Amino acid sequence: MKWETFLEPYKQAVDELKIKLKGMRTQFQLEQTHSPIEFVTGRVKPIASILDKAREKEISEDEFNRLAYQIQDIAGLRMMCQFVDDIEKVVKLLRQRRDFIIVEEKDYISHKKSSGYRSYHVVIEYPVQTINGEKKILAEIQIRTLAMNFWATIEHSLNYKYQGQFPEDIQNRLQRAAEAAFRLDEEMSEIREEIQEAQAFFQKKKEKGNQHKDHRKNGWNGGGTR
Repeated sequence: MKWETFLEPYKQAVDELKIKLKGMRTQFQLEQTHSPIEFVTGRVKPIASILDKAREKEISEDEFNRLAYQIQDIAGLRMMCQFVDDIEKVVKLLRQRRDFIIVEEKDYISHKKSSGYRSYHVVIEYPVQTINGEKKILAEIQIRTLAMNFWATIEHSLNYKYQGQFPEDIQNRLQRAAEAAFRLDEEMSEIREEIQEAQAFFQKKKEKGNQHKDHRKNGWNGGGTR
């Protein structure tokens, strides 16, 4: 099997899941209520990264069946939240869905990693429809706050540079930064109501401005057709 053939269902799954998960945010907006989902991203793991993980797990690069079931994040989605409390709401929404099956949950928020990493991971089994029938694949959805994501992105870049062997000074700084990011989340949660009220006020003002522009545009068009 070629890599392109192997990865195609994962690409399709990421595209479909991004639409579905973004649709959840849109539904909250239509109901004019706070969305626990800030935004959604997705990607298919690069082949080089798959091979790195395969070597760690002692899987040959041509053992595609083992790769499919032992590497759970070949298809990866991230759902960003404004507040820590929103993460639990998003997880509950995912548990209610009927278009995939949750096979594993990993709570790295209540039980952070030694590096300081925090996030909530949901591993799902997702059915992809192909011309050769249905193919079930594993995908990982990571739910985290914007502050957690900022820290994780920096740590991921440094991890590539140092190949996981951080100098002690860098490791200590990363751990302090992780705690600072979590304190930021806690502080933002304390003033959550004020933040949401301000955001709602800004949104209404923006909508009124758009309506005013539409009225002016329609008025101009009407005048021009007399």
